[in-house]
Amino acid sequence: MSEPKPPTPTPGDTYKGWLFKWTNYIKGYQRRWFVLSNGLLSYYRTQAEMGHTCRGTINLATANIAVEDSCNFVISNGGAQTYHLKASSEVERQRWITALELAKAKAVRMQAESDDSGDDCPAVPPASGQGGGCRNSEIQSTLRTLNSKVEDLSTCNDLIVKHGSALQRSLSELEAIRVGGEMGEKIRQVTERATLFRITSNAMINACRDFLSLAQNHSKRWQKALQTERDQRIRLEETLEQLAKQHNHLERAFRGATVLPPSLSNLTLGTKGGVSGKGDASDEDDDNEFFDAMEDPAEFITVPADPKYHRRSGSNVSGFSSETGMDDQSFDELSLASNPESPQPLELEPVRQRRTRIPDKPNYYLNLWSIMKNCIGKELSKIPMPVNFNEPLSMLQRLSEDLEYYELLDKAAKCQNSLEQMCYVAAFTVSSYSTTVHRTGKPFNPLLGETFELDRLRECGYRSLCEQVSHHPPAAAHHAMSEKGWTLRQEIALASKFRGKYLSIMPLGSIQCIFDKSNNHYSWKKVTTTVHNIIVGKLWIDQSGEIDVVNHKTGDRCHLKFAPYSYFSRDVPRKVTGVVTDKDGKAHYVLSGTWDEKMEFSKIMQSSKGENGTEGKQRTVYQTLKPKEIWRKNPLPEGAENMYFFSSLALTLNEHEEGVAPTDSRRRPDQRLMEEGRWDEANAEKQRLEEKQRIARREREREAVKAASSPEEADAQETGTEASEVSETDTEDSSPHTPVACK
Repeated sequence: MSEPKPPTPTPGDTYKGWLFKWTNYIKGYQRRWFVLSNGLLSYYRTQAEMGHTCRGTINLATANIAVEDSCNFVISNGGAQTYHLKASSEVERQRWITALELAKAKAVRMQAESDDSGDDCPAVPPASGQGGGCRNSEIQSTLRTLNSKVEDLSTCNDLIVKHGSALQRSLSELEAIRVGGEMGEKIRQVTERATLFRITSNAMINACRDFLSLAQNHSKRWQKALQTERDQRIRLEETLEQLAKQHNHLERAFRGATVLPPSLSNLTLGTKGGVSGKGDASDEDDDNEFFDAMEDPAEFITVPADPKYHRRSGSNVSGFSSETGMDDQSFDELSLASNPESPQPLELEPVRQRRTRIPDKPNYYLNLWSIMKNCIGKELSKIPMPVNFNEPLSMLQRLSEDLEYYELLDKAAKCQNSLEQMCYVAAFTVSSYSTTVHRTGKPFNPLLGETFELDRLRECGYRSLCEQVSHHPPAAAHHAMSEKGWTLRQEIALASKFRGKYLSIMPLGSIQCIFDKSNNHYSWKKVTTTVHNIIVGKLWIDQSGEIDVVNHKTGDRCHLKFAPYSYFSRDVPRKVTGVVTDKDGKAHYVLSGTWDEKMEFSKIMQSSKGENGTEGKQRTVYQTLKPKEIWRKNPLPEGAENMYFFSSLALTLNEHEEGVAPTDSRRRPDQRLMEEGRWDEANAEKQRLEEKQRIARREREREAVKAASSPEEADAQETGTEASEVSETDTEDSSPHTPVACK
């Protein structure tokens, strides 16, 4: 099957295609995928390698291009790098030679320009206002594009002159020779140069067409932008004039009320109507003061974009804000940043002193491979794991750690705007992953019927309760209520896949959050957690996937994207981005940050469609105000690296408390022994619990068989059940009516 014909190379375009590269005398020429972009020629083994592995790159600005025969050519940069290449045909080689020469000429020109002091960037006075700055940037970008197209035309012209002269010289030589052995060679040279001349001419025509299209399109846009700027300037001049006059009247009224004595005030009032010259003079003073104010116009024009100016009350400022259309946007940002209508609550004094340390983690070494190699072919959830790979907390307690940054929900409950509330809820969903960045230990799988109660009503205003409601498949239910007006509930079921080098954990349940005051109902799901270097190396955790936080009452939505870690990516590790939109799909806020450090929000002022990205998708460009921090991770306690990297809240979760249920996680003996550093005893206790779970499970299944079958069938099925479960290694199962404290 023939490959598609590559496009004719044009100046500044990326050129790609297959070429044969000389490797060595054993393998000879090997087929490689070459990419020419921005003056650099790179090659890969396959097209799929373009995203992660580059086999070699040569800079054409310092390279020499030489033609050997009909299909072969050589690229060398002076000895350090030399590529011996061969095309599939003579015409294909000419396309590559033309593209390489164009790219080399452009790279040399750009290198020369970079050595200058920036003369190609003319000084442009700063535009007034945010909209003016955006238009100025757009105009400068367009001018640079047009200049680049002009330079491409100049390069094509030089190449046409060069190849035209060579073609003319070949034609002259062809006329001078007689019919003989050299005729075939000369005809081949003429054909080759004619093909090269045709390709260059096509490139010239394409460049001219692009330049003309750009000039026509941007000419109309510039005319419209110029008219808009003129109208806006006229409106601003009228507004400034009105403000200056009002300021002058207020100043004169203030002087008359505070400086003039009472005896002269009546005289002033009596002669005010009779003396008309003063009125004319005051008008002239107004005009003079207006022109004085115009000496520094930038300060007034930037007032609507700065939230601090909206804190002032007065007809002048409010009128100006409403005229420019910035009042609502600035107030939205101010409300989200400081929430003046909802003052921060006073911190409640804690009723008890919580612990700040637990015993240091013992230095036990255990090879995971020695355990995993004996479990090949078994279900991952049924592999008996020692406590050496655990942390002294139950999975129910880990679920309760989602409430570490409950203050975000407290602030969200006081928001009047649902879009602002969405920002806080989205930040809360991200904050729940901040405790996992160093937590490579596996939490204890809860026993069936195990519970965990976290009562922080008097300290933080909320109360949380978790329970393990199913074992096959494992599932837990979590419910939290707050006196600040919110309720959180979630059901968590986990699915895991062991890939050899890493373990993927996919939460299957959903999370619901309801606010009492507004009755807004939010829901979302968690992303995938991946544990890397399971067999060899140091364990590390990554979060990846997408979250859609939906407000079911208003239709608002926040789309969060957790970027997976990549060694070849230039982005910040653990990056999270999100956009808050209303029910109509209009974007209002942008969220950005990392799930292990902080999140910021920005108010969107304007959105537009940008250029196509690397994957051909059109990107949306948001023009935003200055970002503000909405959440930041609390620092870990001192010595956290010796305490399983627990946070301040995690250190208190397994603390002894009176009055908890008999099935509470704090009463697990194996978990308590591990926290105290007695890991050998903890492993023995864990095995005892597992054996007791298996006995209780078999007993329940016998009772279920007896209840559903006749006596004869029950005996037969009971015997088969016992035989099939002799070698079972189920690790975490218990009777719902068997309290943990009794084990």
